[in-house]
Amino acid sequence: MNEINNLIGEEVLIEISGNTLFNGILIDIGLDLLVLFNGKQFLYIPLTHLHNMKVNPDPEITTEAPSLATIEKNMDTGLAYRKILNNSKGRFLEIFVTGNRSIHGYITNVMNDYIAFYSPVYKTVMISMQHLKWFTPYSSQLTPYTLSNESLPVVPSTIPCARSFDEQLIKYLGQLVVFDLGDNPEKIGLLKNINNNIVQLVSASGATIYWKQYHLKTVHLP
Repeated sequence: MNEINNLIGEEVLIEISGNTLFNGILIDIGLDLLVLFNGKQFLYIPLTHLHNMKVNPDPEITTEAPSLATIEKNMDTGLAYRKILNNSKGRFLEIFVTGNRSIHGYITNVMNDYIAFYSPVYKTVMISMQHLKWFTPYSSQLTPYTLSNESLPVVPSTIPCARSFDEQLIKYLGQLVVFDLGDNPEKIGLLKNINNNIVQLVSASGATIYWKQYHLKTVHLP
Protein backbone atom coordinates (compact mmCIF):
# COMPACT_ATOMS: atom_id res chain seq x y z
CA MET A 1 0.00 0.00 0.00
CA ASN A 2 2.92 2.38 0.69
CA GLU A 3 3.87 2.21 -2.99
CA ILE A 4 0.36 3.29 -4.04
CA ASN A 5 0.41 6.07 -1.43
CA ASN A 6 3.36 7.52 -3.33
CA LEU A 7 0.94 8.20 -6.21
CA ILE A 8 -1.21 10.61 -4.15
CA GLY A 9 -1.29 13.92 -5.99
CA GLU A 10 -0.45 12.26 -9.31
CA GLU A 11 -2.78 12.00 -12.28
CA VAL A 12 -3.45 8.27 -12.69
CA LEU A 13 -5.25 5.85 -14.98
CA ILE A 14 -7.41 3.31 -13.13
CA GLU A 15 -9.26 0.21 -14.28
CA ILE A 16 -12.00 -1.27 -12.10
CA SER A 17 -14.45 -4.18 -12.44
CA GLY A 18 -16.60 -4.14 -15.56
CA ASN A 19 -13.76 -2.90 -17.79
CA THR A 20 -14.42 0.61 -16.49
CA LEU A 21 -11.57 3.12 -16.89
CA PHE A 22 -10.98 6.35 -14.99
CA ASN A 23 -8.50 9.16 -15.34
CA GLY A 24 -7.98 11.53 -12.44
CA ILE A 25 -5.82 12.88 -9.66
CA LEU A 26 -5.42 10.44 -6.79
CA ILE A 27 -6.52 12.49 -3.78
CA ASP A 28 -6.46 9.93 -0.98
CA ILE A 29 -6.32 6.19 -0.40
CA GLY A 30 -7.15 3.99 2.59
CA LEU A 31 -7.18 0.27 3.24
CA ASP A 32 -10.45 -0.27 1.35
CA LEU A 33 -11.26 2.94 -0.54
CA LEU A 34 -9.64 5.54 -2.78
CA VAL A 35 -10.67 9.05 -3.82
CA LEU A 36 -10.12 10.31 -7.36
CA PHE A 37 -10.72 13.80 -8.74
CA ASN A 38 -11.56 13.70 -12.47
CA GLY A 39 -11.43 17.44 -13.02
CA LYS A 40 -15.08 17.96 -12.10
CA GLN A 41 -16.09 15.49 -9.39
CA PHE A 42 -14.73 13.37 -6.58
CA LEU A 43 -15.12 9.62 -7.20
CA TYR A 44 -15.10 7.29 -4.19
CA ILE A 45 -14.04 3.82 -5.36
CA PRO A 46 -13.90 0.71 -3.11
CA LEU A 47 -10.54 -1.00 -3.55
CA THR A 48 -12.20 -4.40 -3.90
CA HIS A 49 -13.04 -3.37 -7.49
CA LEU A 50 -9.60 -2.00 -8.37
CA HIS A 51 -7.84 -4.00 -11.10
CA ASN A 52 -4.85 -1.79 -11.84
CA MET A 53 -3.48 1.74 -11.52
CA LYS A 54 -0.67 3.61 -13.25
CA VAL A 55 0.54 7.16 -13.68
CA ASN A 56 -0.99 8.84 -16.71
CA PRO A 57 1.95 9.47 -19.08
CA ASP A 58 -0.05 12.22 -20.81
CA PRO A 59 -1.74 14.29 -18.06
CA GLU A 60 -5.01 15.87 -19.12
CA ILE A 61 -6.41 17.54 -16.01
CA THR A 62 -5.56 21.22 -15.69
CA THR A 63 -8.11 22.04 -12.98
CA GLU A 64 -6.68 22.24 -9.48
CA ALA A 65 -8.39 19.78 -7.15
CA PRO A 66 -10.62 21.54 -4.61
CA SER A 67 -10.62 20.63 -0.94
CA LEU A 68 -12.18 17.27 -0.12
CA ALA A 69 -15.94 16.95 0.17
CA THR A 70 -17.53 17.39 3.60
CA ILE A 71 -18.17 13.65 3.87
CA GLU A 72 -14.47 13.30 4.79
CA LYS A 73 -14.86 15.23 8.02
CA ASN A 74 -13.74 13.54 11.25
CA MET A 75 -11.60 11.00 9.38
CA ASP A 76 -8.64 11.28 11.77
CA THR A 77 -8.08 7.53 11.68
CA GLY A 78 -7.76 7.48 7.90
CA LEU A 79 -9.99 6.95 4.90
CA ALA A 80 -12.38 4.01 5.34
CA TYR A 81 -15.27 2.74 3.19
CA ARG A 82 -17.83 2.23 5.99
CA LYS A 83 -17.02 5.55 7.66
CA ILE A 84 -17.41 7.41 4.38
CA LEU A 85 -20.79 5.73 3.80
CA ASN A 86 -21.93 6.73 7.29
CA ASN A 87 -20.70 10.29 6.79
CA SER A 88 -22.61 10.38 3.49
CA LYS A 89 -26.03 9.69 5.04
CA GLY A 90 -28.47 12.40 4.04
CA ARG A 91 -26.16 13.84 1.37
CA PHE A 92 -27.21 13.58 -2.28
CA LEU A 93 -25.10 11.06 -4.17
CA GLU A 94 -24.84 9.38 -7.55
CA ILE A 95 -24.12 5.68 -7.05
CA PHE A 96 -23.01 3.20 -9.70
CA VAL A 97 -23.79 -0.48 -9.17
CA THR A 98 -24.76 -2.32 -12.32
CA GLY A 99 -23.50 -1.66 -15.83
CA ASN A 100 -23.53 2.01 -16.79
CA ARG A 101 -26.68 2.73 -14.81
CA SER A 102 -26.55 4.99 -11.80
CA ILE A 103 -28.95 5.74 -8.96
CA HIS A 104 -29.45 9.26 -7.61
CA GLY A 105 -30.57 9.94 -4.06
CA TYR A 106 -29.19 9.53 -0.55
CA ILE A 107 -28.20 6.85 1.95
CA THR A 108 -30.64 6.33 4.81
CA ASN A 109 -29.01 3.36 6.60
CA VAL A 110 -25.64 1.60 6.60
CA MET A 111 -25.96 -2.03 7.69
CA ASN A 112 -23.43 -4.87 7.99
CA ASP A 113 -22.95 -5.54 4.27
CA TYR A 114 -25.44 -3.32 2.46
CA ILE A 115 -26.89 0.17 2.44
CA ALA A 116 -30.47 1.40 2.22
CA PHE A 117 -30.61 4.11 -0.43
CA TYR A 118 -33.57 6.40 -1.16
CA SER A 119 -34.09 7.28 -4.83
CA PRO A 120 -36.89 9.49 -6.16
CA VAL A 121 -37.18 7.01 -9.06
CA TYR A 122 -36.83 3.60 -7.38
CA LYS A 123 -37.75 4.65 -3.81
CA THR A 124 -35.88 2.56 -1.21
CA VAL A 125 -33.21 0.32 -2.76
CA MET A 126 -31.06 -2.12 -0.80
CA ILE A 127 -27.54 -2.12 -2.29
CA SER A 128 -24.93 -4.76 -1.52
CA MET A 129 -21.68 -3.05 -0.46
CA GLN A 130 -19.58 -5.63 -2.27
CA HIS A 131 -21.21 -4.65 -5.57
CA LEU A 132 -21.12 -0.86 -5.14
CA LYS A 133 -18.62 0.20 -7.83
CA TRP A 134 -18.21 3.90 -7.02
CA PHE A 135 -20.15 6.95 -5.87
CA THR A 136 -19.95 10.69 -6.36
CA PRO A 137 -21.25 13.36 -3.95
CA TYR A 138 -23.37 16.14 -5.41
CA SER A 139 -22.30 19.71 -4.90
CA SER A 140 -24.22 21.22 -2.01
CA GLN A 141 -26.26 23.41 -4.37
CA LEU A 142 -27.75 20.55 -6.41
CA THR A 143 -30.55 18.03 -5.89
CA PRO A 144 -31.33 14.99 -8.09
CA TYR A 145 -33.38 15.99 -11.15
CA THR A 146 -33.42 19.56 -9.72
CA LEU A 147 -36.31 18.51 -7.49
CA SER A 148 -37.28 20.92 -4.75
CA ASN A 149 -36.62 20.09 -1.10
CA GLU A 150 -40.38 19.69 -0.71
CA SER A 151 -40.46 17.07 -3.46
CA LEU A 152 -37.36 15.27 -2.21
CA PRO A 153 -37.01 15.80 1.54
CA VAL A 154 -34.08 14.18 3.30
CA VAL A 155 -35.77 12.31 6.14
CA PRO A 156 -34.67 9.36 8.29
CA SER A 157 -35.80 6.00 6.95
CA THR A 158 -38.85 4.48 8.61
CA ILE A 159 -38.28 1.12 6.92
CA PRO A 160 -36.83 -1.43 9.36
CA CYS A 161 -33.64 -2.94 7.96
CA ALA A 162 -32.23 -6.37 8.77
CA ARG A 163 -28.57 -6.60 9.76
CA SER A 164 -27.41 -8.27 6.55
CA PHE A 165 -28.40 -8.35 2.88
CA ASP A 166 -29.25 -12.07 3.21
CA GLU A 167 -31.61 -11.40 6.11
CA GLN A 168 -33.22 -8.51 4.26
CA LEU A 169 -34.00 -10.77 1.30
CA ILE A 170 -35.67 -13.26 3.65
CA LYS A 171 -37.95 -10.45 4.84
CA TYR A 172 -39.12 -10.05 1.23
CA LEU A 173 -40.21 -13.68 0.80
CA GLY A 174 -43.66 -13.86 -0.77
CA GLN A 175 -43.41 -10.33 -2.20
CA LEU A 176 -42.90 -8.96 -5.69
CA VAL A 177 -39.30 -7.76 -5.94
CA VAL A 178 -36.97 -6.18 -8.48
CA PHE A 179 -33.29 -7.20 -8.53
CA ASP A 180 -30.53 -5.12 -10.10
CA LEU A 181 -32.90 -2.29 -11.04
CA GLY A 182 -34.73 -4.63 -13.43
CA ASP A 183 -31.83 -4.74 -15.93
CA ASN A 184 -33.13 -8.18 -16.89
CA PRO A 185 -36.88 -8.94 -17.07
CA GLU A 186 -36.17 -12.28 -15.39
CA LYS A 187 -34.92 -10.44 -12.31
CA ILE A 188 -38.44 -9.15 -11.63
CA GLY A 189 -40.91 -11.47 -9.95
CA LEU A 190 -42.33 -13.10 -6.85
CA LEU A 191 -39.61 -14.05 -4.39
CA LYS A 192 -40.57 -17.64 -3.70
CA ASN A 193 -37.67 -19.14 -1.80
CA ILE A 194 -34.03 -18.71 -0.73
CA ASN A 195 -31.91 -21.76 0.01
CA ASN A 196 -28.16 -22.41 -0.06
CA ASN A 197 -27.44 -19.07 -1.75
CA ILE A 198 -30.00 -19.80 -4.49
CA VAL A 199 -32.90 -17.39 -4.97
CA GLN A 200 -36.10 -18.77 -6.50
CA LEU A 201 -38.04 -16.17 -8.45
CA VAL A 202 -41.36 -16.59 -10.30
CA SER A 203 -41.62 -14.33 -13.36
CA ALA A 204 -44.72 -12.58 -14.73
CA SER A 205 -45.33 -15.53 -17.08
CA GLY A 206 -45.24 -18.01 -14.19
CA ALA A 207 -41.79 -19.41 -15.08
CA THR A 208 -39.43 -20.19 -12.22
CA ILE A 209 -35.90 -18.77 -12.43
CA TYR A 210 -33.10 -19.62 -10.02
CA TRP A 211 -30.50 -16.93 -9.36
CA LYS A 212 -27.19 -17.21 -7.50
CA GLN A 213 -27.69 -14.83 -4.59
CA TYR A 214 -24.06 -13.72 -4.46
CA HIS A 215 -24.38 -12.04 -7.87
CA LEU A 216 -27.52 -10.05 -7.04
CA LYS A 217 -26.46 -6.45 -6.48
CA THR A 218 -29.60 -4.54 -5.47
CA VAL A 219 -33.19 -5.25 -4.52
CA HIS A 220 -36.22 -3.03 -4.19
CA LEU A 221 -39.99 -3.40 -4.03
CA PRO A 222 -41.88 -2.08 -7.08
